[in-house]
Amino acid sequence: MQVSSSKDKNPVIGDMSFYGVIQKIWELNSNTFNVLVFKCDWVQNSGGVRIDELDYTLVDLNRVGHKSDSFILASQAKQVFYVEDPSDVRWSVVLTPPQRDFEDRYNDDELGDTILWCEGIPNDMPDVYLNNDLDENVSTYLRLDCEGTWIPT
Repeated sequence: MQVSSSKDKNPVIGDMSFYGVIQKIWELNSNTFNVLVFKCDWVQNSGGVRIDELDYTLVDLNRVGHKSDSFILASQAKQVFYVEDPSDVRWSVVLTPPQRDFEDRYNDDELGDTILWCEGIPNDMPDVYLNNDLDENVSTYLRLDCEGTWIPT
């Protein structure tokens, strides 16, 4: 959610991206958990980010802004690559890699417990046809629905 000020009565949910370069990675250790924090140099949104005629996002990595708010959690970051624009070396094209959506095969409940989903055994088993009257002279692995091919050995 983007808010213009603390007195803003009408906050607007908007899709606003911030681009930057990670300068430091800190791991904050607590007794019970660890948190990864990235310190970034952010590109200034006004004048440092533009979209060209081919809908590519271009950033000027030399226009650093948001200096008082340079930290994010690692879970808030998404990986992008910057490729220098050959027509203007001040600008870099933002490339996003294809998303690899890996889904856990396990489900976590609201308490954080892992619940394994498995299909139970049905109570009523279907009847199985048993052919107990086998004749030794008849091949049980013979297909009668097609013509066979003899291979000389």
